[in-house]
Amino acid sequence: MRLRIPDWLFYAVIVGGLYLYARSSSERVQAPPPPPESLGDLLPDQTPRDERVLVDLGSPASGSGTAFPVDRRGTWVTARHVVDGCDKVGLLADESRAVIAESVRVDETADLAIIETEWNRPPLPSDIASAKRTGQYGYFFGYPQGRPGEVVGRLLGRGRLLVRGRYSTDEPVFTWAEIGRTKGLRGSLGGLSGAPVLDSDGEVIGVVAAENPRRGRIYTVAPVSLEPIFINPKDAPEPIFAESYGTRADRYRRERRITQVLCQVR
Repeated sequence: MRLRIPDWLFYAVIVGGLYLYARSSSERVQAPPPPPESLGDLLPDQTPRDERVLVDLGSPASGSGTAFPVDRRGTWVTARHVVDGCDKVGLLADESRAVIAESVRVDETADLAIIETEWNRPPLPSDIASAKRTGQYGYFFGYPQGRPGEVVGRLLGRGRLLVRGRYSTDEPVFTWAEIGRTKGLRGSLGGLSGAPVLDSDGEVIGVVAAENPRRGRIYTVAPVSLEPIFINPKDAPEPIFAESYGTRADRYRRERRITQVLCQVR
């Protein structure tokens, strides 16, 4: 799901020549409301019969994804496959500046990576244990196809993500059915990898790991893998409403509480 960008574009960001955030400073009305939320049964425990999703990763390549902060000390989270194998990683701080990562640590068991920078932003509220019922909404805010956009999903159940190729993992994930997206956004959601998924209470409950555009599915890192990262959230959440989730996504991107992560491979 990593969106490829040429090397020269990454360097243009570094020197102040990139302008990927045009028009996002004003609130947009491009996210249509999804169907009414309908909660189902409690999410069952993991079983050997859970859906298995195979992802074959090729060689590292320059590209972009989504990242967001988890504390006020400059710690950011994204998907492992977005930054794995990169020679240089940066976060888009504004329309003309990228902050180069001081360190990048990948999780060996899940599609997660921690980025440490000198730049910090307020973290989003989180409650990783609140995804409990099938049918509940998830709001995905990030940069699909390298531009601002959002998706709404409905929780279907549990699954397992099998990553093969340049590294191998077998991890639990949550499976979401896509039920709405930004108007004009068609095709792959590449670039949304690493984005947060928030529940209707406005709290982060997962991180985007993969998609299956043919089936309209999105897969997020399961809470068990997130527990070491999201600890004791302190900020009070703001509920998200189906009629206005697009403006919330815009605000978080404008505040750079959700931003783009850039990978450069020589």
